Amino acid sequence: MSCRRTAAFIAATVAGMLVAVAAPESGGALAQSIRLGLSSEPSSLDPQFSRTGNNQVVADHIFDRLVHVDANNQPIPGLAASWRSVDPLTWVVTLRPGVTFHDGKPFTAEDVVYSLDRIRTITGSPAPFTQNIGAIAKVEIVDPMTVRFTTKRPTPQFMEQAGRVHIVSKAAIDGAKAEDFSSGKAVVGTGPYRFAGFVQGQSLTLTRNEAYWGEKPAYAQATLRFVSNDASRVVALLAGELDVVDQVPPAMLDRVRADPNYTVHSIGSLRIVYFGVDSARDKSPFVTDLDGKPLETNPLRDPRVRLALSKLINRKAIVERLLAGSGEPAGQLVPEGLGGFAPDLKPVEFDPEGAKKLLAEAGWEKGFGLTVHASSDRIPRETEVAQAVGQMLNRGGIKVNGVVTQPYATYATAAGKQEFSFFLFSFGTTTADAAGGITAVLATFDKDTGRGAFNRARYSNPAFDAVLTKALEEFDPTKRNALLADAQRIAFRDNGIIPLYWQVVHWAGRKDIAFTPSRTEDTFAMAARPAK
Repeated sequence: MSCRRTAAFIAATVAGMLVAVAAPESGGALAQSIRLGLSSEPSSLDPQFSRTGNNQVVADHIFDRLVHVDANNQPIPGLAASWRSVDPLTWVVTLRPGVTFHDGKPFTAEDVVYSLDRIRTITGSPAPFTQNIGAIAKVEIVDPMTVRFTTKRPTPQFMEQAGRVHIVSKAAIDGAKAEDFSSGKAVVGTGPYRFAGFVQGQSLTLTRNEAYWGEKPAYAQATLRFVSNDASRVVALLAGELDVVDQVPPAMLDRVRADPNYTVHSIGSLRIVYFGVDSARDKSPFVTDLDGKPLETNPLRDPRVRLALSKLINRKAIVERLLAGSGEPAGQLVPEGLGGFAPDLKPVEFDPEGAKKLLAEAGWEKGFGLTVHASSDRIPRETEVAQAVGQMLNRGGIKVNGVVTQPYATYATAAGKQEFSFFLFSFGTTTADAAGGITAVLATFDKDTGRGAFNRARYSNPAFDAVLTKALEEFDPTKRNALLADAQRIAFRDNGIIPLYWQVVHWAGRKDIAFTPSRTEDTFAMAARPAK
């Protein structure tokens, strides 16, 4: 479906379904329960299965981490009451006393050790947590409320890494099977909400954890409904079937804002939307000659070709026309304000003639064939973005054999298995600097250390890896950020991935609900409360 037809379809759908929409009710029921519409459902209720946002936002309702982050992504105490670096290789963590799991069992150091060890046993994850624990050489239980970690190398951000793994109950999860998570048997955390029921593909029901150690949620019950279609999700809100929805598409913002019964909540996010490029293999599955036959030589391995593809993409047009301004063209992983931002790394300019020259220099003057892949239900208008980029590449001399989209759960798994050649993806930074993101997305893939956990194209650049390693071992913040900026310069001038834009994200909710938007795009029941 073309972009124009898709927009028309959404408009017609909304118009047809809004005829009988009534104003939302307010009153006592609101304080008791809330219904949130989420664009993506989790692939598992196991909080350690995948680092992808659709899984983690659900897990954060039920489970806790050693370290939380504030509104500026700075680390603050979670299940870890405090921590200190004894020497460059040793960290001592004091746990929060008096915390219990949902089944009443006490939280202790044994659960922490079990949780971190368990990461290495999880298989089939599209985005494993192995990077988070990759620096750990040894873990020791000092006493029930104290854990000592020894790292393999100096790791200044150790707590921002290991501390972001969800802590599970050894008693509840040891030996659990996949079906134990779907049924809720193994879904036992220390978080603000407790598992109440799950219907795969539809919804997750939660009840407030009255024994929660932190600030208790405003609503006693929360229902997370998974509605992948953007128009359907917003229409459900306007029909009174949902109270808050995420990922409001730019095309529907004016309609929501025009209704006095609803409020739009917007924020510039830390999520980069980019294209992964298969630069690792001599032969790539969706690269062909102009007749559609597989090529024995992979042109994407040549940095000139990757730069040419980047020059064929009109980022400004995508942001202004497709996203109605809900984005900012990007030239690196993190936006200004985060550590490691390189001010000289600007978005690549739209330059079709320059792209043609680069293709000719690389020996591909007549172009080659390429299939564009994308998910269909992860970020706003991703199908349209993929189609638009396909058209831009076609006009620039690349024969686009097709634009193929899949549901995110299927797509992420396939991308992790390197089944694509040129594919749209996104990454949301959850740390105060670029370290975690560039380590996950651009570092040479290493299963043992966890580096490159999200490096689905298996990009590898020894110069980048060397500078990144220095940055990750540097305790001085100023020097560390300078090294991170240098690492970004190496990777993005090499077009290891092709950045498009940072998202501006939108939620919408009933006017009698106050909702706090998050730069990390998390849609939490905990972020909502009755408006005063």
